[in-house]
Amino acid sequence: MSTVRRRLVPYFLLGPGTIWLVVFFVVPLYYMFKLSLETGLVGSLEFSWHWANYSDALSLYHSQLIRSFVYAGIATLVSLLLAYPLAYAIAFKAGRWRNLMLFAVVAPFFTTYLIRTIAWETILGDQSPVTEFMNAIGLAPGGKVLATGFAVIAGLTYNFLPFMILPIYASLERVDVRLIEAAKDLYASATQSFLRVTLPLSAPGIVAGVLLTFIPAAGDYVNAQFLGGVGNRMIGNVIQSLYLSQSNYPSAAALSFVLMALIMIAVVIYIRFAGSEALMGEEAQ
Repeated sequence: MSTVRRRLVPYFLLGPGTIWLVVFFVVPLYYMFKLSLETGLVGSLEFSWHWANYSDALSLYHSQLIRSFVYAGIATLVSLLLAYPLAYAIAFKAGRWRNLMLFAVVAPFFTTYLIRTIAWETILGDQSPVTEFMNAIGLAPGGKVLATGFAVIAGLTYNFLPFMILPIYASLERVDVRLIEAAKDLYASATQSFLRVTLPLSAPGIVAGVLLTFIPAAGDYVNAQFLGGVGNRMIGNVIQSLYLSQSNYPSAAALSFVLMALIMIAVVIYIRFAGSEALMGEEAQ
């Protein structure tokens, strides 16, 4: 009897999570897929296997799709360039200030996402000191930063930066400093020990941080709504408009599936080329 119980324990542990995913992910996904194959507007929807919703989504909104991936990709790259040095400093150089610096990283989460974005709308306003300074050094032609692609990328970077910092810090914090010291004992320079020891061992954190930053950034619509203006709309804005303004649920659902499929393809390609090396680094650690 005890053997049977031991075999059933994993299933009991997986049960609540599995039920949650089925009820709140698989079932809604099924109904959204069914909705994407319907025709008509709210109140007169009819299921008709209308696959043209998908081709229409790609043909009508391809520019917003491309813009979403470009903005998300740039924001992810900028976040990585900002996050890695900061995570490295917190892990190895902060000393007694480590907890305070970690608190500073997560402190923005004490304010809602919407309020943080609206605050950036004020920071990047035409009369703000930031815009005046950027105009003075030639980075804001015409004295305007708001309603540009730069403003959207800045907002995405700010809002998702903690999602890049924390996984990288978690990987760096687990690095055994004796390995770095051993590399230096073998006459490796500081740069060589970083490139051959520290960076490979922190690769799992980089992979996780990139995924946690890029995926929500690609589907974001709040930053583009408040910081980008009409000319910088992302695909999330289109989906929001189709659902809430135009009541075109089938097109919105089809576009949502197209976005999910493209993100999944991008993630699979990224993991194929970057994830395997990261996993090797994790095993070596």
